[in-house]
Amino acid sequence: MKVLVVGNGGREHALAWKLLQSEKIEQVVCVPGNGGTATMERCQNLPITVDDFEGISRFALENGISLVVVGPEVPLANGITDYLQSKGLMVFGPVKAGAQIEASKAWAKALMEEAGVPTAKAAVFTEAVAAKSYLQLQGAPIVIKADGLAAGKGVTVAETIEQAETAIDAIFQGQFGSAGNFVVIEECLLGQEVSVLALTDGLTIRPLSPAQDHKRIGEGDTGENTGGMGAYTPTPIATAELMARVQIEVLERTITALRNRGIDYRGVLYAGLMVAPDGDFKVLEFNCRFGDPETQVILPLLETPLEDLILACIQQRLGEMPPLAWKQGSSATVVAASGGYPGEYEKGKVITGIEEAQAAGAIVFHAGTKLNTTEQIVTDGGRVLNVTGLGENFQQAIAQAYTGIKQIQFSGMYYRRDIGHRVLKTDL
Repeated sequence: MKVLVVGNGGREHALAWKLLQSEKIEQVVCVPGNGGTATMERCQNLPITVDDFEGISRFALENGISLVVVGPEVPLANGITDYLQSKGLMVFGPVKAGAQIEASKAWAKALMEEAGVPTAKAAVFTEAVAAKSYLQLQGAPIVIKADGLAAGKGVTVAETIEQAETAIDAIFQGQFGSAGNFVVIEECLLGQEVSVLALTDGLTIRPLSPAQDHKRIGEGDTGENTGGMGAYTPTPIATAELMARVQIEVLERTITALRNRGIDYRGVLYAGLMVAPDGDFKVLEFNCRFGDPETQVILPLLETPLEDLILACIQQRLGEMPPLAWKQGSSATVVAASGGYPGEYEKGKVITGIEEAQAAGAIVFHAGTKLNTTEQIVTDGGRVLNVTGLGENFQQAIAQAYTGIKQIQFSGMYYRRDIGHRVLKTDL
């Protein structure tokens, strides 16, 4: 089987890496891929963009591609699944109507309320004056969100009214492009965020190992939001009791609500939860694809062949599959970022030490990298590498990740040194 993976981040490298562990997979083609996928055996990059649906379709049909796996949210929101399916291709990822669950926070809020999914109180606005009037009534702290896709950076947790008003102005003034046509103002929930990624064929839905991400750029969970600076799984805060509730109150209710709207949702449904100190939870938002960097810690622990699960979702037979099999132990990843990220940063910095990190036992997933004309791996994005460690417990997994990342160097390299701080407190 030949598989085409759409995307160029750490998530897509992890997907290609996992698929290539199977004897059933002859080759993986990544569109456009990165420096890591360019150097993997039985993997090649195709230098076209993720929004070139016609080009992707033509290549897939002419080269015997059996399956297309879509990584990023933007092509899903723009209808890549609909387009490729119309050409007779098998695609893993929801259709455009389903991808609204991530592409519009307002749409997702309405769906959650309709389905009875526990979520934060929120209101949606189309202009700043009304939003600020509502803000005065609610007070701070409060959460301000751009409605559409903003690469994980359209959310502000405002500690003061002034911060909230600044965030509202930035959204309506176009900081996040078309994502700023609407503003969602949401109550500020206290607790810990948990990522529950689930696979669904539109009828059955099965969660993967629950993970926790580190969104803030700074240690101690301070500073600006990013796409994610590190993650770990399985998180202890997602107890068996909590996951049983999530299965019924979130996953199954949401799939039913989508089906009731006439949406045949097949792919990943990713629920971002806030778990309160008392163990209760609410859904912050949904994503329509594999999380990044959560995928880079979940897939190394997954023993069930990934392609079997993907095909079961596409062919609507997930309910016939046996329970998912997992390796025992823990997984953690640390993101090496470019200096200046999530703001301005330079590209083209030569990266060294990747082989040494792998020799030390880490798995290195490339994100913002490329192979230059002299066959050197260089930086090509804000989040550059994900260095993943595995272990019998979190101490071992996190230690392995940090042992690995210490081997790697590039000019301006930055990484958080406290990934997993919550679980280390309880895992000692």
